[in-house]
Amino acid sequence: MRRTDRPRTARRPGRRLPVCAASLTALSALVLGSGPAAAQDPVANRAPGPVTWRADLAAGTGDEANITRADGSLRLRDGRLRPASVRARQGQGTAVLPARVLDRAVNRIAVDLDATTPAGTRTAVDVRGRDGLGRWTEWREARAGEPAVLPRAVTEVQARLTLVGAPAGTTPEIRGLGLSAELGAPAAGAGASAASAAAPFSARVFATREGLVGGTTANGHVIVPDDHFVALPSRRGLSPKGSAEYSVRVCGPARCETAPVWDVGPWNTHDDHWNPSSVRETFKDLPQGKPEAQAAYENGYNGGRDEFGRRVLNPAGIDLADGTFYNVGLDDNGWVTVTYLWTGDGAATRSFPTWGMGVNIRKQATTASTRVAQLAGPTTVRVQCQVRGQLVQIDGWSNDAWSYLPDYGGYVSNIYIDVPEGWLPGVPTC
Repeated sequence: MRRTDRPRTARRPGRRLPVCAASLTALSALVLGSGPAAAQDPVANRAPGPVTWRADLAAGTGDEANITRADGSLRLRDGRLRPASVRARQGQGTAVLPARVLDRAVNRIAVDLDATTPAGTRTAVDVRGRDGLGRWTEWREARAGEPAVLPRAVTEVQARLTLVGAPAGTTPEIRGLGLSAELGAPAAGAGASAASAAAPFSARVFATREGLVGGTTANGHVIVPDDHFVALPSRRGLSPKGSAEYSVRVCGPARCETAPVWDVGPWNTHDDHWNPSSVRETFKDLPQGKPEAQAAYENGYNGGRDEFGRRVLNPAGIDLADGTFYNVGLDDNGWVTVTYLWTGDGAATRSFPTWGMGVNIRKQATTASTRVAQLAGPTTVRVQCQVRGQLVQIDGWSNDAWSYLPDYGGYVSNIYIDVPEGWLPGVPTC
């Protein structure tokens, strides 16, 4: 790249340094190759080809519920054991597989599932990812020929297998799982939802008491007296057993409590009513924050029935374990305010132009970190936050600020953000 390729309007604060071997080393670490200017879309800037791997189903993960192994295959251990909250007739089991750390940013995950599903049974593969800020996305189901599209780019991917048996006790079998991940266009609505600062979503929801002491939740937790957790009617926000990665804040008549999501229900299992209609898994014609059971009970939606065809007898969109139920001040089923704590972006994003060809995006704010993506040429990027990292020197300019780009799952030196300021205005610290 020639020095004259850089726009004349750019300025960088910091001391002026002579061109030297150190600056050329930093330049070669940041910039590789040249080519045409990139389109303003991560598709044009992804690393070549997907990354693929096969899951090891033979080894136990320690994060399983109602699963048994035989010859490397997974089946239900008990075809009659089902999640406590949903009160369905079908047995269910889950296995959360170890997370896979990748050498590039991805947001589209395809699966190749080798499974047998007798009549009345089914299987599902949910995936999620962890980004450069350490945040997990929600789980998204990946189906044959229909990759899961995560809401932001990630560099770590985890899969969860769900097996659902027939009412008679027949169980499906999973023999193998292949995964393929790449960086594609952002999920629909991802840019819009992150364009402004978004606090976690809250809604007023009808709550019922789960009870069912001695029962088993969807993540394998055995319910004890005075327990503290909640159930929501979708697997998308289900925490692994013992974790609080997906939690809600429930405010009742007396007080508020933060509790993990450990079960799936009530009524439905594919009703992520906290998500915008555009990304809601099912019942997309309902407004954000309105559970399907509430619409069915109050307005006769879906013929007044849940996804299983059962007549909905109350408008519940959340179940509370006994300890949580009484702690927030309920003595009977009633309305509470629920905040879905994982849903907020936590910060606004701002768009900035870049300059330079073949600009590398790194997993961390240093040129020694893994390259997760590359900007082929000048483009516009969304910046979520910035940090002080490695001091980068190029052609006499120096800057230790790096910006986190959520669409690429990594950091870029602010030297390549084409604005006069080295520390970007209006962008918070990560």
